[in-house]
Amino acid sequence: MVLDYDIIVVGGGHAGCEAASAAARMGSRTLLLTMDMSKLANMSCNPAVGGVAKGQIVREIDALGGRMGVITDLTAIQFRMLNRSKGAAMWSPRAQCDKARFSEEWRRELENTWGLYIWQDAATELLFTREGEELRIRGVKTQMGVEFSCRALILTSGTFMNGRMFCGEAMAEGGRAGDAASHGITESLTAIGFEAGRMKTGTPARLDARTIDFEALEVQEGDENPSKFSYSSDTQPVKDQLPCFTVHTSKRVHDILRTGFERSPLFNGTIHGIGPRYCPSIEDKLRTFAEKDSHQLFLEPEGRSTNEYYLNGFSSSLPWEIQWEALHAIPGLEDLHIFRPGYAIEYDYLIPTQLHHTLETKLVAGLFFAGQINGTTGYEEAAAQGLMAGINAHRKLKNLEPVVLRRDEAYIGVLIDDLVTKGVDEPYRMFTSRAEYRILLRQDNADLRLTPKGYELGLISEKRWQQFTEKKSAVESLKKFARELSIKPGDVENYLILHNSDPLTQGCKLQNLLLRTFSSFENLRTTLPKLEKFLAENNFSEEVIEQAEIQIKYKGYIEREKLIAEKLRRLENIRIPADFDFHSLQALTIEARQKLTRIRPATIGQASRIPGVSPADVNVMLVKFGR
Repeated sequence: MVLDYDIIVVGGGHAGCEAASAAARMGSRTLLLTMDMSKLANMSCNPAVGGVAKGQIVREIDALGGRMGVITDLTAIQFRMLNRSKGAAMWSPRAQCDKARFSEEWRRELENTWGLYIWQDAATELLFTREGEELRIRGVKTQMGVEFSCRALILTSGTFMNGRMFCGEAMAEGGRAGDAASHGITESLTAIGFEAGRMKTGTPARLDARTIDFEALEVQEGDENPSKFSYSSDTQPVKDQLPCFTVHTSKRVHDILRTGFERSPLFNGTIHGIGPRYCPSIEDKLRTFAEKDSHQLFLEPEGRSTNEYYLNGFSSSLPWEIQWEALHAIPGLEDLHIFRPGYAIEYDYLIPTQLHHTLETKLVAGLFFAGQINGTTGYEEAAAQGLMAGINAHRKLKNLEPVVLRRDEAYIGVLIDDLVTKGVDEPYRMFTSRAEYRILLRQDNADLRLTPKGYELGLISEKRWQQFTEKKSAVESLKKFARELSIKPGDVENYLILHNSDPLTQGCKLQNLLLRTFSSFENLRTTLPKLEKFLAENNFSEEVIEQAEIQIKYKGYIEREKLIAEKLRRLENIRIPADFDFHSLQALTIEARQKLTRIRPATIGQASRIPGVSPADVNVMLVKFGR
């Protein structure tokens, strides 16, 4: 048994699994320290991956060589592309997963990753050493008394640090139902100067399908022609999809719930942590939207071989008997049996402005934070941070340049920049509205944006790289054909009449015709024999055709957004000395000096995004650091 590793990852959730996998595959001898090997990447809350903005993140993880997309495809039981009725920048993939199989596949993945070792135990103390003026991580001590040493450590503790669970007046320590809390880590961090806080989240009751009247519910099927998350050819779209269902609360249900408000730890002061505004508990909804007599809920199967259903939208920490009575008042659930009631959990997190963009802490060299410890919520946000922490921890040990994704490069870049620049005042969840460059950061082009980087890092295989280059070449070939194919007005006269569109007054290129909203390669192929012949000869995949069409239709918007991004990127190239004394720059406002001193931005671009730093303050810094 060797007790010395290059990198130790503490925590086996979504962040920890991605971090450990990436670090080991890049060549670092890695130890994953987890409290329960049977719950690796456990879906503690809803059994789904993706959604608005989150689906884009999973595509980016996959494009960089992370594993979440592949494992989602292997365990999916339903797939839907959300927002298809909107523009392509809003399309977001989402998959229901077999919860048990998702964890099993992750375990299989990690146990068969060369250079990765697993130890089942709880971390109780982080160990540090001082080299001159620098404080460095040197290892971790476990509950069993084992001391492991390392040169870099990634802490991905999720909701376990001093976790407490609440259901009405009942309170128990734990990181989630059935799992003990972790003690000692927060204390060892705050003792050396880290700033911590408390957050809370919740989960709904789990329902027994045998006691649900599905005939009374509205069915929500998956896509007729489902896609998948991973760009790899090693996975296939889901087959034999399972349906989800929708139900609605009522005034009667709300009246029952309100009878328990005085006993709710959320309202009586028992819970002090900040909860997620965008994923509120049912009691929060009743307070915030007091005028509404109904809320939509979603019943989601947790797997193919279980009767357990997740009731999305009904998170609660009310007393179990109040939950039970309210659920029985919902049509279709009159004879319901529940496997367990909903509960809230309160846990420690570390203020993320204490991090560099690499996710390494500013206070301790070699120590990285990833996942909910940084104040985020969601499997996808956690996995993205874990992947980037694993990459940067490995590259730090090899004395290589860190990998920091820009805001115009990936949603992952937006996520991390928001955390380390702005901090959090509630559990952070990614939305498309948080990104300035949504047209550039689409789910369909994540591979074009990030696969070259993943290949350079060594996380993309030669086989996968070959597939990528072939796809990219095919897209360019189809776009070239659309630029060059000339169309006469008579060629498409009937086609335009059919779609109630203005006729052509002169000839044009195919790409110009595709700019019309209703036009597509697919519905033009029967009208244009040359197009039909070209598509048939090349046998383009749907993915290639869709990608070429989006690039043609959005070309003007894409070029404009790239131009804006390029202008703003200049501010990212003006660096601020790490030890600069902002208080010496009297032309800055007092608030700006205080905020800049606390966060210590690396560039003027980052400084400009700090709340409280005005455009006038930015101009002062431009003069100081060299316009």
